Amino acid sequence: MANPDSRVTIHMVASLDGFIARKDGRVDWLDTSDEFAGGDALDPGFVEAFLKTIDCYVMGSRTYETALRFEAQGFGWAYGDKPTFVLTRRELPRTRDTVEFHSGDLAAFVNGRLRPAHRSIWFVGGGSVSGECLRLGLADEVRYSILPILIGDGIAFFEKLDRDIALHLAEVKAYTSGTVALRYEVRGHRDGARNAT
Repeated sequence: MANPDSRVTIHMVASLDGFIARKDGRVDWLDTSDEFAGGDALDPGFVEAFLKTIDCYVMGSRTYETALRFEAQGFGWAYGDKPTFVLTRRELPRTRDTVEFHSGDLAAFVNGRLRPAHRSIWFVGGGSVSGECLRLGLADEVRYSILPILIGDGIAFFEKLDRDIALHLAEVKAYTSGTVALRYEVRGHRDGARNAT
């Protein structure tokens, strides 16, 4: 049975024109050089405390492969020791015990496996996974961090939504890096989540 207190968050970092990666999957544009004097500074202590509130991560295979590349380049594993579920039908390397691969019905997986065991569930990429999560009515909120750059073309934040998804703007923050963080509540999501199981 799903935990009524569990929350599914879709979080993505994207360019101002709505792309999460270039067509070939590269994210070399993530390191921008803008400065916004009126923004908040990201305090490392706050970030560390916030990350502790996340119980598990869910991602697609391309996001997982990007995380592995970052780790190989010396940037570390971004997801700490939290359970990380990779949605894929492909054979991929499993580099740590906290990683688990899953294929099959996403609604059954989220409502039958993740919600009963985890309170804060974060979908962190990519576009097709995020789109499917919204189409099935599984997401409670969308967190969208917009970087101060336009890249012209690439992989869209949400791929192929089949209907409008109503949102409620809950929070806006601007940071000294020029990044703007938006947090939206997904309106009417619980009915869809129940109907999808």
